[in-house]
Amino acid sequence: MSADLIDLLQRLGQPRVLVVGDLMLDRYVWGDAERVSQEAPVLLLHADRREERLGGASSVATMLRALDAKVMLAGVVGLDFDGGRIRQMLGELGIDHEAVLADPNRPSTVKERYIGRAQHRHPQQMIRVDYEVRGPIASALERELAQIIGRQICKADIVLVSDYDKGVCTPGLLAATIAGAKARGIRILADPIRGGDYRKYHGCSAITPNRLEAGLATDRVIETNNEALAAASQLNEQLDLEAGIVTLDKEGIALAHRDGRRAMFPTRQRQVYDITGAGDMVLSVLGIVLAAGADYDEAIRLANIAGGLEVEKIGVATVTRDEILRDLLHGTGTADQKALPIDALLREIEGRRSLSQRVAFTNGCFDVLHAGHVQYLQEARKQGDVLVVGLNSDASVRSLKGHGRPINPIEARTLVLAGLQAVDYLTVFEESTPLHLIQRIRPEVLVKGADYHKQEVVGADFVESYGGRVHLAPMRAGFSTTNLLQRLGAA
Repeated sequence: MSADLIDLLQRLGQPRVLVVGDLMLDRYVWGDAERVSQEAPVLLLHADRREERLGGASSVATMLRALDAKVMLAGVVGLDFDGGRIRQMLGELGIDHEAVLADPNRPSTVKERYIGRAQHRHPQQMIRVDYEVRGPIASALERELAQIIGRQICKADIVLVSDYDKGVCTPGLLAATIAGAKARGIRILADPIRGGDYRKYHGCSAITPNRLEAGLATDRVIETNNEALAAASQLNEQLDLEAGIVTLDKEGIALAHRDGRRAMFPTRQRQVYDITGAGDMVLSVLGIVLAAGADYDEAIRLANIAGGLEVEKIGVATVTRDEILRDLLHGTGTADQKALPIDALLREIEGRRSLSQRVAFTNGCFDVLHAGHVQYLQEARKQGDVLVVGLNSDASVRSLKGHGRPINPIEARTLVLAGLQAVDYLTVFEESTPLHLIQRIRPEVLVKGADYHKQEVVGADFVESYGGRVHLAPMRAGFSTTNLLQRLGAA
């Protein structure tokens, strides 16, 4: 359920996060892919916009700032224009970059992406051009960076390592950083490289490889959830981790914890535009949530949501707490997410009310759904910030409507109602009236059809007793379930 995640999001505070890793500049050139060039069989891009964003470890830092964390960043840039641009952008974002050192012997890492729009829409990445040196940083620079990181660990609540294999995250630097974090009693999480040797991450609290990376590191082909969990467990044992975390793109995240927990955390299906930056987002959210004192389960569930929001955007993009909150509140709910037993529903409502949202309630059999029902539910939803529908059980419908009803069983009625955008939550009740349900939910607005008089509405006096109101929604003429069934019978 989302109520606990809403509560978690609201109490994150502003943890202090130290990010160590490979800094990059992501440059985007946007335009219309108008035609094939006359010079060669390639698309011609008519460029109309240029954009720069921070990438790599600096992308993680940017994402954390968007999530309201206090961020320190450690890494290396070149003594060049692009390095100066990276420093400038970090300063504008309020990211502490005291530990960002300049190396005159290597260029700043730049990834330049060309994004083409077909017929002025549907942007797609056409090509990426990389400027980089991948060799390890010089030993003198490594020692200097390790000393500064050691001082900054004393001010951090958690350390994140964003290793893109560009030369900053040497075994020596990581050994010093891991030892420093352990000495301070704070967690250190690493997003590792793609490769078979993960010894330099030994002693981290957790690592977050994706499916391919985890497979290479454990000599496995990961195709099933059980294989992902086995790989996470193997990484735990080999690297003395607190938690092995394997990200599985659209299939979610696998967790194997030192205490024996093994769990899969599925993600919601999304419209994926660009997977660039999804791993950075997962690392960022895991970091800020764990730094705030939450457990891995909660951190992974929130990271799943943020990662899903990130892939709906083009390129490496940030996600804010407000965006996550809106997704929790208004995300595409399935029947399983919307149809809740009363205790779970009350927890959801509590989360909504903590955000000053008003609850509207209505009830009915909703046996054969028609246009009148849809219009009525849309009107009910307008009366509050969230609409709860009390749905009569099959036995309750029979007691009210007689033998032969409902036409559609509760599973079918629930599924159809959950598909309506106007409906936020459903709960089934067995009684002939929803009075007990209303007394537990205590809606701000009680909605019933205008074919009732207010004194006939069950629960009206109770709702008005604590300052709530009753709204009689107009009914669409010519539509009723009884008439519809009669017409169907005649046909």
